[in-house]
Amino acid sequence: MIPVETLVDAAGWIGAVALLSAYALVSNRRLAGDSIRFQSLNVLGSVLLALNSGYHGAMPSVVVNSVWILIGAVALIRARRARLPAAG
Repeated sequence: MIPVETLVDAAGWIGAVALLSAYALVSNRRLAGDSIRFQSLNVLGSVLLALNSGYHGAMPSVVVNSVWILIGAVALIRARRARLPAAG
């Protein structure tokens, strides 16, 4: 069985890659900053980094990543609503 610490560390690295990839893709105009893919990468990366930070007791990072998750989640909800046809 894989030790929990190894899984948590892997989650942190995957989260870091997700966040950095999202930033690089937007900076190089490969993704739009308001796209669902960009926001999804941000939320995924932040969830994984928050998990890693919490496990290691890095509370400032947990707070920052939790806010990042909230911002991304709101953006995803707005994007989803914008894609739905207007009722009525």
